[in-house]
Amino acid sequence: MITIISGTNRKESSTSIFAKHCYEYIKSVTEEKVCLIDLIDVSADIYNENMYSSDGQSEGSRILQDEKLIPSTKFLFIFPEYNGSYPGALKVFIDACSIRQLKETWSGKKAGLIGIASGRAGNLRGLDQFATVLNHLGTSTLPNKLPISQINSLIEGGEVKNAGTIDVMSKLCDSLLDM
Repeated sequence: MITIISGTNRKESSTSIFAKHCYEYIKSVTEEKVCLIDLIDVSADIYNENMYSSDGQSEGSRILQDEKLIPSTKFLFIFPEYNGSYPGALKVFIDACSIRQLKETWSGKKAGLIGIASGRAGNLRGLDQFATVLNHLGTSTLPNKLPISQINSLIEGGEVKNAGTIDVMSKLCDSLLDM
């Protein structure tokens, strides 16, 4: 299974647009099962005061981990730049899904990373920082992380419309599938 994670819980974010585009592309080129986790839709109950103990993990977190993360062999994380890094909600999501069955969830798996930003750098720092977290968990990341800049100029009518951006995203998805 390949799981795409839209890495912000911000409503009406551009991140969801890029994640849905990649989800549709990957579904069109592989027969593997593909799923999309949008942090907007993840139940807030996974973030609780007892989340750092196996017994305190919420039922929603347990189901998400068992049904989508553990069966996945590959991940594609798409996330925006927040304060020169990646969103805190993404870090808390990783933390919540790393207490119980850490190795089964993350170790030995592959990941592609796409950073998006309205500015010029495409979240370069956040991509490197998040890759370090995944590597620590035992997840190998593609060396060609994809920073996408000036995202407001790439979207029309709620879809990615820039041909060059679509091409580089497709190539990164293909690289992940070939990994």
